Amino acid sequence: MALLDSAFAFLYQLGDAFAFLVLAACGLAVVFGMMGVINLAHGEFIMCGAYVTVATTRAGLPLPLGILAGSLVAGAIGMALERLVIRHLYGRPLDTIVATWGVSLAATQGTLIFLGSSMPGVGTPLGSFSLGSYSYSTYRVVLMLAALGVLAGLYLAFNATRFGTLARATIQVPHMAEALGVDTRKVYALTFGIGAALAGLTGGLYAPTMTIVPTMGTTFIMEAFVTVVVGGADIFLGTAPAALVLGAVRAVLTSWQGQLYGQIGLLVAVILVIRVLPLGISGLILRERA
Repeated sequence: MALLDSAFAFLYQLGDAFAFLVLAACGLAVVFGMMGVINLAHGEFIMCGAYVTVATTRAGLPLPLGILAGSLVAGAIGMALERLVIRHLYGRPLDTIVATWGVSLAATQGTLIFLGSSMPGVGTPLGSFSLGSYSYSTYRVVLMLAALGVLAGLYLAFNATRFGTLARATIQVPHMAEALGVDTRKVYALTFGIGAALAGLTGGLYAPTMTIVPTMGTTFIMEAFVTVVVGGADIFLGTAPAALVLGAVRAVLTSWQGQLYGQIGLLVAVILVIRVLPLGISGLILRERA
């Protein structure tokens, strides 16, 4: 019985780490993996989603609608940012680093000045359940299901819809798409907006579990980037396996030696994977298919 309890505890921890990495990385995977834009303001879109979710929920809106509001607001701000800043920097990755870093600093400091150093939270809903001698948060299971739902939704959006076809064509061969009558500027704006909305969704989903502060985006940004880099260029093939591998490494080391060793092991695993697979996990899968 003790062995079954320990096995379930490990699987729960693995699922929790997997959900965190997938949700943190999906928005960045769209913006960085598909569009080639290095968005250092990704964490601030997550922060935006969290703040809007908490504010609307405390104003009386149900939590699911608050999360949706956070996602939509972050997506709208992302489209505005693409129109005003990012659109002029395509094909200039170093410039996008500087520009989005500036946006990140402005967003963090602006939030600190106007909204203060923290915001009262809403509490984690749904309570907990017990199995054996351990107790588990039910809401964490919801986050695991949400991560799977986001992956499925992204796959369908970019592989089974007209917009997905236009987006992939625009990103891969923009001049040909434009010659065929595709409004590439609109496609770029919508794609960047989807990435920002996914970041806002992540912030909204994790808002009940975290302290709401202007710098909360830094909790997500490192894990998001390493997951996308390990996954490789194809976000649909690489993001989920990368999150599973990195989540397993973190879960094993965290359960063995604690949180710090789990974080260190995650970074070491990233270095090893990049050294062995410079094109990421999706590059290996595509090479095997070929």
